Amino acid sequence: MTTVLTLDLGTNGARAGIYDIEARRLIARAEARYPTRHLPPNRAEQDPGDWWRALGDCVRGAMAEAGQPAIAAIAVAAFSSTVVVADRTGQPLAPAILWMDARAASESLASAAVDHPVMDYCGGANAVEWLVPKAMWLKRHQPDLWSRVEVICEALDWVNFRLTGEWAGSLMNATCKWNYDSRARAFVPELYARFGLPDLAARLPQRIVDIGAIIGPLLPEVARDWGISGSPVVVQGGIDAHMGTFGADCVAPGAMLLIGGTSNVHLTQVPDDGARITGVWGPYPHALTPGLRMIEGGQVSAGSILKWLSQEIFGITNADMAPLLAAAEAIEPAETRLLALDFWMGNRTPYRDARLRGAFLGLSLSHDRAAIYRAAVTAVALGAANVVFDLERQGVGIDRIVMAGGIMHNPVWLQATVDAIGKPVGLAPDDNLTLYGNAVAAAVGLGLWPDLTAAARALAPQVSVLQPDPARHAQYRRLLAQYRQAVDLLAPILHALADGTTGDDA
Repeated sequence: MTTVLTLDLGTNGARAGIYDIEARRLIARAEARYPTRHLPPNRAEQDPGDWWRALGDCVRGAMAEAGQPAIAAIAVAAFSSTVVVADRTGQPLAPAILWMDARAASESLASAAVDHPVMDYCGGANAVEWLVPKAMWLKRHQPDLWSRVEVICEALDWVNFRLTGEWAGSLMNATCKWNYDSRARAFVPELYARFGLPDLAARLPQRIVDIGAIIGPLLPEVARDWGISGSPVVVQGGIDAHMGTFGADCVAPGAMLLIGGTSNVHLTQVPDDGARITGVWGPYPHALTPGLRMIEGGQVSAGSILKWLSQEIFGITNADMAPLLAAAEAIEPAETRLLALDFWMGNRTPYRDARLRGAFLGLSLSHDRAAIYRAAVTAVALGAANVVFDLERQGVGIDRIVMAGGIMHNPVWLQATVDAIGKPVGLAPDDNLTLYGNAVAAAVGLGLWPDLTAAARALAPQVSVLQPDPARHAQYRRLLAQYRQAVDLLAPILHALADGTTGDDA
C-alpha cells in the first residue's frame, strides 16, 4: 500500500487526508480551525503560527485514524495571495495578510497603468488580493517593516519551508500571483521596478518548482512531532482550489471546476494560442499544466455572504438553518421582487473591480428573512453564472462542469447556481477536491504516473449529475439582465461608498 499525506490550508482551517494510491481513496482525514482578525475598513489577517499548530493537530488526528501508515510523500495546497513576511529562518515579522484583505486597492489600480508583455498573462492588471500589490502597500505604508523583510511569500511557501527547510515557490502561484514569466521561467525585475519594487525579486523564493516535482525530504523533527514514519518527500502543490482541478479531472479544455465556498472559483483551461480573453485572471501560460493556459474566474464573496446574513444579521446557527433554507427554497427567485449584488468584498470577475460593494434593491416592509436570504442566494448564483456566460461570449467552450466545496452543504445555493448556469453539473463525491488533487501531485512526484494529466485521469472520482430547472433558468436569465444593469448604474455610487467619499468628491 502506497499512502500519501495531503494537506489543505484554507481560509477557516486546515485539513489533512491520508490517501491510499492503490485503493484510490481517502482512508482518513481530520480538520482543525484557526481565527481571522478583521480590521476596519477592509483588512483581514491571520497568525502563521496558528496554521502550523492546526496542521500538526489534524495530521496527528488523521494518522491515528489511518492506523499510523508509512507515508511516501506529502503535498500541500493553500489559499493563495495570503502573504507572509519573514526573515530567512521563517520567523514571521508581522501577521499574514489574508487574500481577502483589500488594503492595496490603489496599488492594484496603479498596476493597470504598467504596459508589459507579462501583464498580458493576468489580463493587464494585478488584483487587489495578490502578493505584488500587497508588497507595494507594505513598502509605501510600512517602510520600516519592509526594510526588515528578508522573505515575502505565500502561505504555501511558508508551510513548505517549515516542512523541508527549503524556500521554494510553486510555478502555479508565481505565474498567477507574482507576475512571473512562466514562458521564460524567470522573474521580471524591470516590471517590479516599474511598480516601485526593484527589491521585490530578491525577497521572493528564488527556486520555482513545478507542481508534482519534489521540493525535498521532510525534516526529521517535523516527522517526529507529527508521528510520521517512513522517509517521505515533500512534493510541490499549489493554490487550494486550483489543485482541485486534478482531483476533478478538469484539466482538458472545455472542462470547468467550480468550487463554491467562502469565495467562488471558476477554473478552466484554453489552448496556448494567444487568443485574448478579458474579464478574468489570466490566461496564465503553463500555470496548471504545460502547453495550456489556465483561466481563473470567481467571486470574492459567495458563501461568506450567506453565512454573514444568516449568522451575523439573523442570528441563526448552522444547526438551526433548516427552516430558513426550506422557506427560501419555497420562494421562486423572481417572486421576491428583490435584486441583490454580491460584491461585499469587491468583484473578482468579470468586472475586476475591488471597489464594488454589495447591495439590496427593492426592499419593503413586507420582506422577511426568507425573502432576503433567497435574494442573497440569487445574487451569488447570478454572479457565478455571469462568469460562465462572459467566458462563453468570448468563445471559451464550457462543455463539462464539476462542482465542489462548501456549496455542497447548502442545497438551496447549490440548486440555484445550477439553475442560473443552466447546464448539467457534476457533483463531486467529496466537498474537498483539493485533498484529491494533492494526491495526484504526490503520485507524480513518486513517479507512479508520467504527468499530472495522466494521474488525474487515473485517479478521478465518480461524480453524480444535477440537472437545472428550465423554468427557473429562464427566471435567472431575466434577473441577470437586471443584475448587469444595476452594476452599470450603481458602480459610481458603490465606488464612492467604498472610498468613503460623497458623490461630489468621487
